[in-house]
Amino acid sequence: MAEFKNITVEWKGDMNFVGRNQTGGQVQIGSSEGKPGIGPMELVLAAMAGCTGMDIVSILNKKRVELTNFTVKTNGVRAETHPMVYTEINVEYLLWGNDLKPNDVEQAIQLSEEKYCSVGVMLGATAKIKSSYQILKPGESAK
Repeated sequence: MAEFKNITVEWKGDMNFVGRNQTGGQVQIGSSEGKPGIGPMELVLAAMAGCTGMDIVSILNKKRVELTNFTVKTNGVRAETHPMVYTEINVEYLLWGNDLKPNDVEQAIQLSEEKYCSVGVMLGATAKIKSSYQILKPGESAK
């Protein structure tokens, strides 16, 4: 049977909310006391990046591929009319390590995007998702 996931979002005044899960994880949504938070639609991009990132790390670990660092960057274009959903999302994977093989990276990305990342698959119903990757040596800067 499917398990319900529970999130509680509590208003803290102005346009500030704090979201919490059942295990105590939390995120600030909106600004608080002049400190910027993450907007709801930005959280959607963060969720996608985190989801696909976890998949890729897991897949590469199973292939015994050693990463020294990994970053997922996302950006999105929203519709101009309400509900202003994302219509295009770009995902860039930056992977650092020794002896990373393009074939391993491409396969991990494909499996994540087409099979395992539920957030990405769900967003793909309304947005065109494009992805790219860079393989870098440890200490090398991204282009």
